[in-house]
Amino acid sequence: MDVVMEYLDTYVFDSVYNKAALLTSTEALPRNSLVRQSLSLFVFIYAYIVAFYLGTAGLSYRFIYDKKQELHPKFLPRQRFLEIACASRALPQITLMTIPWILGELHGYSKVYKDWNQYGYAYLFISAVMFILFTDFCIYWVHRLEHHPLVYAKCHKLHHKWIVCTPYASHAFHPMDGYLQSIPYHLAVFIFPMHEYVYLALFAFVNVWSVMIHDGEYISNNPVVNGAAHHTVHHLYFNYNYGQFTTLFDRIFNSYREPTQEIYDRSRRNSKLVQDAQASAIDTALPSLESKKLR
Repeated sequence: MDVVMEYLDTYVFDSVYNKAALLTSTEALPRNSLVRQSLSLFVFIYAYIVAFYLGTAGLSYRFIYDKKQELHPKFLPRQRFLEIACASRALPQITLMTIPWILGELHGYSKVYKDWNQYGYAYLFISAVMFILFTDFCIYWVHRLEHHPLVYAKCHKLHHKWIVCTPYASHAFHPMDGYLQSIPYHLAVFIFPMHEYVYLALFAFVNVWSVMIHDGEYISNNPVVNGAAHHTVHHLYFNYNYGQFTTLFDRIFNSYREPTQEIYDRSRRNSKLVQDAQASAIDTALPSLESKKLR
């Protein structure tokens, strides 16, 4: 993140803080000021995540999302607006909670490094795989624990309001829910080394992936990749497929449910008969599922 802040300070924030100092007849905040860094990080991270969310989800909705899913009986009136409104309330709070992690990285407490040769080029690939597996494992357990009755109603239930998702549901959650599931992404670079550009690329990737698994277009029918079909099962049937990137930990810890062909096949999943059957099953099962303790 320091490389990003260097560019922003040079081309944006130096000018902003200098002008603010002139207007208030005070000294401009130096680049190493924690106050300045915190303010700058909030502005940048919030602007980035909002633009990335609306841009990625918007493109996905426009060109990929199967809009016939909006005819599903469990699709809420004005749901897209509700999803965007929910995300808009959550993102500023998540940004605030994220700043200490980025400050720790900027001040050298993480294992982010700059020299491409420091660990060799093979390690760049290895570190990316480690990042995916580490965060997938952590998010699996954070997500599964969020389904415990003591936590679910206070934190995660809001995200399950979207039983039939659009891409905008990807960031439509309670602020603490979004923050808890983001912690592994920040924690990873405090545990094992990662090149700064690999880390930035992966950070962009995880945001795209979050949109993709909510986009309703089930391109991947891979038993290992946790694609949109697997995550759709989670929203429809609740206590399955907690993973983010893979199905590995769902398989290991007995929470895997394979998507049926009714989910993969567009004509079948848009069938009124199939959708009514899904809605009926949800109405029957959801009360007991939401009260069931972690298995």
